Amino acid sequence: MQVKITFFFIAIIACFCFDNVFAQSDSTFVVNAKSLKDTLAPYSPKKAIVRSAILPGWGQVTNKKIWKLPLVYGALGTTTYLFFRNIKQYNEAKNAYILATDNDPSNDNQIPQPYYSVKNQPERIRVFRNAVRQNVDYSVVFFVLFWGLNVVDAAVDAHLKTFDVNDKLSFQFKAGFSPIAHTNGLSLVMRIK
Repeated sequence: MQVKITFFFIAIIACFCFDNVFAQSDSTFVVNAKSLKDTLAPYSPKKAIVRSAILPGWGQVTNKKIWKLPLVYGALGTTTYLFFRNIKQYNEAKNAYILATDNDPSNDNQIPQPYYSVKNQPERIRVFRNAVRQNVDYSVVFFVLFWGLNVVDAAVDAHLKTFDVNDKLSFQFKAGFSPIAHTNGLSLVMRIK
């Protein structure tokens, strides 16, 4: 069955959305139903994986799970913020440590305020600098971990998109006598209608 579409703008927008779906005849566009069915194929896990790997959240949008975008960008944004904050603290602590250990009292007024009170204890500044450097590393690890989790979520969601969850499939716990084991107990019964 062919459906004629006379609205020019709708046809143009649809041409951008579906490849090889419309065929032009005179001044109208005709929808090829077979090509439309092929274009609306089931969810592709490979497509979701590649899209999420390129841009976080794109795989979730592909799977029509847009509600997951704030979670993805919240996790990645938090780790990005922590990375830049820790880099700034690391640079400040590094400079304070250099100024505190140079044995030149004329530049002690250049030590930043939080570190000035411990200028006579450069070891404390060094320990803090090393701890902040470790936090920088952790924020990078968590960023990569959350990005990977984003890709895994998109892949699993695309795989399970066509999973059958109708009422005909069910698991039940059933108490009673088991003729196989000749005992009373609790059984897990799977029923397929």
